[in-house]
Amino acid sequence: MRILVAGGAGYVGSALIPKLLERGYDVDVVDLFWFGNSLPPEVRIINRDLFDLQIDDLKNYEQVIFLAGLSNDPMAEFSPSKNFIFNAAAPAYLCYIAKQAKVRRYIYASSCSVYGYTENELFDEDRPVASSYPYGISKLQGEQAVMQLIDNDFSVIALRKGTVSGYSPRMRFDLIINTMFKCAMKDGVIRVNNPATWRPILSIEDAAMAYIRAIEANQSLSGIFNIASGNHTVGEVADLVKVTIHEETGNSPTLDIKHIQDIRNYKVAIERAKNILSFHPHHSVKTIVRNLIENMSKCKDWDNPNYYNIQVFKGLDDKAKVITSSVGATQ
Repeated sequence: MRILVAGGAGYVGSALIPKLLERGYDVDVVDLFWFGNSLPPEVRIINRDLFDLQIDDLKNYEQVIFLAGLSNDPMAEFSPSKNFIFNAAAPAYLCYIAKQAKVRRYIYASSCSVYGYTENELFDEDRPVASSYPYGISKLQGEQAVMQLIDNDFSVIALRKGTVSGYSPRMRFDLIINTMFKCAMKDGVIRVNNPATWRPILSIEDAAMAYIRAIEANQSLSGIFNIASGNHTVGEVADLVKVTIHEETGNSPTLDIKHIQDIRNYKVAIERAKNILSFHPHHSVKTIVRNLIENMSKCKDWDNPNYYNIQVFKGLDDKAKVITSSVGATQ
């Protein structure tokens, strides 16, 4: 099977694509490589803006995976207008031309951020979504656009992922567990802005497996699926990070707890993904931290701007790449 991964040189793609190659898939990546290229040499690279792709460019692919766009709230809030272009218009356009090119399946990287703020309830995919901030709104717009293109010959699967963490060859330290780990190892402190806030946490290994399950699902299957390794309060995540670091390294970071209101609060049910995709997470906060410790020697330059999406986004030398709505890989 030949697969095109849009934004495949980003954080998730750099962990997913080696696994696809191991399973015998022929993988091409279209990306602008804002964060460099950590992909295996077997991957065919297409250095192009997604909006420059045409129907003929997609005719030889059986499946297309959208991992591109802006990947977190700071990037979305830095430029709300570009956020809506990258996260809503881009996946809609790529899905539209993929369908015209007779691609069989389109897999969209959605987000649990679409749920916005909820209180004391476990949300499944049929619950109403009510995000009120740019990132969550744009991810929902992209999701709604691609889902309406489903028909008998065109499958669309949207994966509403929790907050991904863990080691990737294209590393990030702007994700909840990764950030806590970095601060603990660098400064000896784990900072928590609101310990009561709920988040669905997703190991990058489980995230990659979710995409594999979507790729290998029954040909007629379409739908939206919550994907998470587990639900935790941010305070519990901090405790688990602290305990695991002490168990594995002997270090004892301190906790810096604040109580700053957060507009995001949600926990999600993953029963649909378990029952339909056969997605069963194998990882936890503690295994994510152990994974980071095992790979710490590969990313000890804690302040490298390439590890922080917003810093790269702000510091792009070629401003035209942003001004003209070029879509790179950030997920």
